[in-house]
Amino acid sequence: MPAVFQHLPRKVMTTSPPVSADAAGAQKLRRSLKARHMYMIAIGGSIGTGLFVASGATVANAGPGGALLAYALIGFMVFLLMQSLGEMATYIPLAGSFGEYGRRFVSPSFGFALGWNYWYNWAITVAAELAAAALVMKYWFPDTPGWIWSAIFLALLFGLNALSARAYGEGEFWFALIKVAIVIFFLILGVLMIAGILGGGSPGLSNWTLAGPDGEKAPFVNGAAGILSVFMIAGFSFQGTELVAVAAGEAEDPDKNVPKAIRTVFIRILLFYIGAITVIGFLIPFTDSRLLDSSEDNIAVAPFTLVFDNAGILAAAAIMNAVILTSILSAGNSGLYASTRMLYALAKSGQAPKIFASLNSRGVPMPALLATTAIGAACFISSLIGDGAAYTWLVNASGLAGFITWMGIAWCHYKFRKAFVAQGHDVSELPFKAALFPLGPIVALVMCAVVVAGQNLEVYTGHIELGTLISAYIGLPLFLALWWGHKLVTKSSAIAPEDANLTRDMH
Repeated sequence: MPAVFQHLPRKVMTTSPPVSADAAGAQKLRRSLKARHMYMIAIGGSIGTGLFVASGATVANAGPGGALLAYALIGFMVFLLMQSLGEMATYIPLAGSFGEYGRRFVSPSFGFALGWNYWYNWAITVAAELAAAALVMKYWFPDTPGWIWSAIFLALLFGLNALSARAYGEGEFWFALIKVAIVIFFLILGVLMIAGILGGGSPGLSNWTLAGPDGEKAPFVNGAAGILSVFMIAGFSFQGTELVAVAAGEAEDPDKNVPKAIRTVFIRILLFYIGAITVIGFLIPFTDSRLLDSSEDNIAVAPFTLVFDNAGILAAAAIMNAVILTSILSAGNSGLYASTRMLYALAKSGQAPKIFASLNSRGVPMPALLATTAIGAACFISSLIGDGAAYTWLVNASGLAGFITWMGIAWCHYKFRKAFVAQGHDVSELPFKAALFPLGPIVALVMCAVVVAGQNLEVYTGHIELGTLISAYIGLPLFLALWWGHKLVTKSSAIAPEDANLTRDMH
């Protein structure tokens, strides 16, 4: 575990140091995120309700073997994406990395669409997390209106982000540390239960050979369709891993710390997910109906809670409810940070109103933060009006945004490497070299496309409901509209490898 205490400076500063500036005197973001912040930002971004809650449904739908295979495949895809991202983010560490990479290496229109897509994704995520936090708090305070808790949590997240990037990183460090600790405790407890040391006799391999009431049999339930359905859930669970590249723009010594975060964090994430799914597969039969009932407002039957209950842990539901709340606040904290930095980067490149490129004395893009907070709050309020239909559509529209970002990362990396070589550079010059190029980004791109295409499996069986179909895929035409609309207005063209901007901005 990364050390919490750092060496004290020789001289304590009583005022904030000035925001860094380039030779022209333009204000820039301050590099104040330490290595431990970078580690936990990457870990915290992808360990959340997808693991603590949704993992039960994956075992129920695909069996222990199917769930394990789906998570392993998605894990491999994310490994390839993180390799691509690590190579670009180490060489050119920018706060608005994805949008700027698209603008530099693919086309200005592609970068415009990728940046606004990512901003929208996380701004809506902030609203979704506020709604989820209100549900979780009902466990302890059933009579308190949920909007009160949402307002309190929004104020907390805004405060962390408004103080400084360091404050955001510190908040995320502790949020993530709680999640990591509970997963490690769960894995240790699970191994002891599988060995028969705790919770009664060992289940052995019985749950991996179990037959269901309809003839389905573990370890693979519902065949390829079951694995594909879990593929979607697993993909959403890993989203947020790319946050380390957004934070690279404010990382201390990015040449050193970004590669470390890329190399070490993914192994831990894969260990946590694969390990947790394995433990759940051994200890809870896929036929247990409670696996399909878990949600943020029914923590008592979440798979982690069930395992803790079986081990005799007192107040297991209350403990997991607190952990889920931590995960939600972590996601909201990261969402506010990521979307604010993306809006700032869009403004810096002339693709958003100039006011959003302004920084305050602490190096925080306050206008961008205020605008993003307002959008998140407005979207949350829309969930309280009428039947919340507008909010539901907003959340659905953001569902594909993360996968579109991942596809953009893969394509940007392919174009980056081509430009790097075309301009006379040698790959040995790269501070971090992605493995398996060019196969890596191509495979990742194809796998992401499969996930996107499989958002609504009923389409391929002939059972088409127009409303459900549009709801599942609305994010894709929105992205294409941004891309082609910008291209139509600006007449911008694709960037040739020889003309790509490879300038390193290390301020």
